[in-house]
Amino acid sequence: MKVLGIETSCDETGVAVYDTGQPAATALRAHAVYTQIALHAEYGGVVPELASRDHVRKLLPLIRQTLDEAGLRIADLQGVAYTAGPGLVGALLVGAGVARSLAWALEVPAIGVHHMEGHLLAPLMEENAPEPPFVALLVSGGHTQLVAVEAIGQYRLLGETLDDAAGEAFDKTAKMMGLPYPGGPQLAALAEQGTPGRYRFSRPMTDRPGLDFSFSGLKTQVLLAWRDSDQSPQTRADIARGFEDAVVDTLAIKCERALEASGCNVLVVAGGVGANKRLRAKLDVMTRQRGGRVCFPRPALCTDNGAMIAFAGALRLQAGQHEPAQVKVTPRWDMAALPALAAQGA
Repeated sequence: MKVLGIETSCDETGVAVYDTGQPAATALRAHAVYTQIALHAEYGGVVPELASRDHVRKLLPLIRQTLDEAGLRIADLQGVAYTAGPGLVGALLVGAGVARSLAWALEVPAIGVHHMEGHLLAPLMEENAPEPPFVALLVSGGHTQLVAVEAIGQYRLLGETLDDAAGEAFDKTAKMMGLPYPGGPQLAALAEQGTPGRYRFSRPMTDRPGLDFSFSGLKTQVLLAWRDSDQSPQTRADIARGFEDAVVDTLAIKCERALEASGCNVLVVAGGVGANKRLRAKLDVMTRQRGGRVCFPRPALCTDNGAMIAFAGALRLQAGQHEPAQVKVTPRWDMAALPALAAQGA
């Protein structure tokens, strides 16, 4: 089944074609992402109206480009998947409107995909992907969650952030220290030049039981350290390293607790922060010491992309799930409310 995936939940326009009839190594026929970073940089954050308008401009050309790279005609598509939520309502409606129009014109089924389920399932596109049950860490600019995955479509929330998500904390901390937008990747790169241990910040909520997260207090600690420092380039790097170490340690401690609580030894990590090199190394060591393993998507599929939507949609379409021909999005959507798959397999 050749499925077109469309992602327009925020400020990336993502398109991909996933072919369930191919081996895992070649099933992703083509994918492309257009980022709006330059558009929003002067505002220091995403402007929803501008994001929606740019999706309108970029989506159709990106679909044509992706189909060309896949060596397919539009008539070859057998299903369409699109991000239906959560996300910015205007941006979501652009993708949903195009997806539904294509599906109607081609007389093929279409399905709205939960953005975070797309992230969660992205590592399963890789070779030697794990089978449920496993624990998933979903860590991005908008979400930090630990989820017990009993089966595809059967999700149980174990813990989540009570305030800022990890990626959001990276971005806000970078902005406080004068780094350009988007700050998270800039801060992580700067941390590579920092001296380990020169600044040590707390590991929030690790001194008490539970699997919830909180990063707002850590952000305040960094603000105070930066304000009272000499603000030299090396000090900036040292503070960045201290902040990154605190976030990585906190995530690793909570992940280990979640594995112990669930009785699993397999951890799946997805979302933009999942591309962080220090986090990947820390979680790899932790899971190996437990006799388990950790699975990540390739770095290009950690951030928002159409491939994860095409894959998640293909699984549900293959299971016989599809929806009425209406343009419907859900900007706020609890992943636990998703239906389980009656059948599985890619």
